[in-house]
Formats: sequence, C-alpha cells, structure tokens
Amino acid sequence: MNAELMLSERHIVSENAFVEMVVWRIPSPISACAHDFKYRLALVVNGVCVLRYDNESGKGDHNHIESAEKPYVFTTPHALLEDFWRDVDNWRP
Repeated sequence: MNAELMLSERHIVSENAFVEMVVWRIPSPISACAHDFKYRLALVVNGVCVLRYDNESGKGDHNHIESAEKPYVFTTPHALLEDFWRDVDNWRP
C-alpha cells in the first residue's frame, strides 16, 4: 500500500496524559469505509488508552471511550480532528 502520511503528532496534555494522532491518505478505501483515509487518534492517561478514534478493515470508522466502542460517522479529516479534540477536552477534569 502506498500510503501518504498526512499527520503524525504527539501532544502532552497534562503531566500524566498525551494525545497521539496519525492520519494517512491511502490509495483506496479500506473495507467498510467510503473515504481514502486511515487514521488512529488516541488519548492515553496513566499509560492507558481511554479514548481512541480509528478505522480498520471490516469495522470501518468507530471510536472507543474506555471499553465502549461505537460507530463514528466520518465526513472530513478536519471534522474528525475537531470531534476528537472535543472529546479530549470533555474527558479532561
């Protein structure tokens, strides 16, 4: 797969938490997705991933909040990042 890395960042959000975001543009959509992006966005607190947005073949776009997984409606990369950061902000005390 000839993927083009669009974003790869790590942000420290507190002394015990960080956000890691990776987004690729891929040549063709993965199974169960209608767009040409592959991504993983995660909030890790005390070494545990407490929030994650990702897409994978067969499952499509979804997010995880602690142990709960639910579908995510992907519209644009910009909206994806906005939605993720809103959930990060809501997570923080």
